[in-house]
Amino acid sequence: MSDLPEHMLIVTARVDPSVESEWNHWYDAVHLPEILDCPGFLDARRYVTAFDGQREYVTVYRLASPTVLDGEIFNARRGWYQFTAHVTATVRAFSAIEMESGS
Repeated sequence: MSDLPEHMLIVTARVDPSVESEWNHWYDAVHLPEILDCPGFLDARRYVTAFDGQREYVTVYRLASPTVLDGEIFNARRGWYQFTAHVTATVRAFSAIEMESGS
């Protein structure tokens, strides 16, 4: 069996370099803890890569189920707040595909 999550939310973001340092601090110290405090969010991990000369960030959240994205607390906390005009992001939820056995 895989250690990969059954359900996950993947957020990719490019941030204006003029606010990138401040955004990273806010994301790590404020946003990530608030989201992980939402019911059904199990854990998360952030990644970064260079892409076309700009850094791109990816956060992978492990979810208890896809329905946690409908939660009132999560929907009140999601978003980029003061950084909205400086962030280009994609947010996608995924669930594992059940593999058929070969027997």
